[in-house]
Amino acid sequence: MWWWAAGLVVAGLLAAEVNMGAPGLIAWLPYVLLLPLPAWGLVWLSRMRVEVVPGAPGELRVGRAHLPVDVISRVAVVPPSAKSAALGRQLDPAAFVQNRTWIKPMLLIVLDDPDDPTPYWLVSTRRPHDLAAALGWNTTRS
Repeated sequence: MWWWAAGLVVAGLLAAEVNMGAPGLIAWLPYVLLLPLPAWGLVWLSRMRVEVVPGAPGELRVGRAHLPVDVISRVAVVPPSAKSAALGRQLDPAAFVQNRTWIKPMLLIVLDDPDDPTPYWLVSTRRPHDLAAALGWNTTRS
């Protein structure tokens, strides 16, 4: 997360440098041009797509990772109150984790694949119940 602050500071310093050499109304042009560019770039770099591809086997895609739906043995919603425990001492080191700190709920996807050493996936999602339903699992909303 430190790159957000670093990118904006570098853009601000660069805009200030250009501002010192340009008098008048044009002095604000570097701020208008340079500050939105790293903000857009950082948002673009921080995005993560979570999707379920329909089909005969079906597939869950989280970023660049792919998981066949038929190896899922069960799913569970991890509420925001239990997120720190799920990512802390209860976390299996072999688990696949795709965490975004600003997205509070997560979906726990337990795998049943003897060829894969990954026991489960933990995925940050704003709508964990909808993702579970897209995977074919019913979770109760509380």
